Amino acid sequence: MSTALPLAGITVVSCEQAVAAPFATRQLADLGARVIKIERPGVGDFARGYDTTVHGQSSHFVWLNRSKESLGLDLKAPEAAGIMDDLAREADVFVQNLAPGAAERLGLGAERLRELNPRLIHVSVSGYGSDGPYRTAKAYDALVQSEAGLVSVTGTEEFPAKTGISTADISAGMYAYSGILTALYTRERTGEGAALEVSLFDSLVEWMGFPLYFTRYGGSRPVRAGTSHAAIAPYGTFACGDGAQVVLAIQNEREWQRFCETVLGRPEIALDPRFDRAAQRFAHREELEAVIDEVFAGYTGDECEKLLLEAQVAHARQRDMSEVAAHPQLVDRGRWTSIDTPAGPIEAVLPPVTMSGVEYRMDPIPAVGEHSDTILAGIGRTPEQIAALHAEGTV
Repeated sequence: MSTALPLAGITVVSCEQAVAAPFATRQLADLGARVIKIERPGVGDFARGYDTTVHGQSSHFVWLNRSKESLGLDLKAPEAAGIMDDLAREADVFVQNLAPGAAERLGLGAERLRELNPRLIHVSVSGYGSDGPYRTAKAYDALVQSEAGLVSVTGTEEFPAKTGISTADISAGMYAYSGILTALYTRERTGEGAALEVSLFDSLVEWMGFPLYFTRYGGSRPVRAGTSHAAIAPYGTFACGDGAQVVLAIQNEREWQRFCETVLGRPEIALDPRFDRAAQRFAHREELEAVIDEVFAGYTGDECEKLLLEAQVAHARQRDMSEVAAHPQLVDRGRWTSIDTPAGPIEAVLPPVTMSGVEYRMDPIPAVGEHSDTILAGIGRTPEQIAALHAEGTV
């Protein structure tokens, strides 16, 4: 069994902050890449300050930054340009999600760095791309969700909503990650690096494919139906007597009949003209849901689930996050592991892809500038030069 990680020997230098770029580079680090994270001296990536829930650390930061090395560096300091050039010459991948135009002003644009290192894969992550009328627009996740239409199809008709996670950032991070892997594969064959651009807006619009085509060619957007369905019933969340939330997704007549017989205990409901066909069930959804609510009120969540399993009816528990953390599927499969942080060990979820012969790297989360001296020594700076850089506040 091989123990070598697939990206061992790959070096990534990342001027990153927040979510999108750090999510991409953390996945590279999981696979063995050396990721050098450039942070502002002292304060670091501003995502470090989003909250203090994980032993005084930000939940976003500990999620996105394991297995990285932190170099504290003031990119505007005169000495920073030479340091960044030396890092870029030795890197395989350079990632940046600085403000629009900032990388170019700092001499970190794709054209210049790829002149220094033609094998370099240069990746720019932005809100809306490098051109177009929105090029310089603020691109916080909720704003991009709104511009890309995600808010228009999420929530209920009365209350549209953004998603509870950073969907735009995560989508861009995934495309940056897959784009980097593709570019590395191409470089193996051609010897040439590449310049990649990924925007939060373009990434999320791609994920909006179904409602986008549905609306463009159907004339209206899908109905905002919460956990319910725009055309199927019963479908959605129902409360049991003990407060447990059970989600139903009944999509064929066989399941419907078994549901009425075994779960509702009323087989005649399946033959009721209001409910005997899918279209009729949806047309009389409020009446149908009232019947289900009445029956479910007499069950605990466990009792209801037992009957649903017996009837082989598609269902799930609507769990809060504390329940997800202890989810039997995660626990039974050993999906939690321990990693170190500057504030002590925490539990982290393993990456979702299992790969034969590969055990993911789950190394510590760095403190700001924790690896500055080692990184600088590795690109030829003497102890005296490093001490001077500290004294000047450059690192």
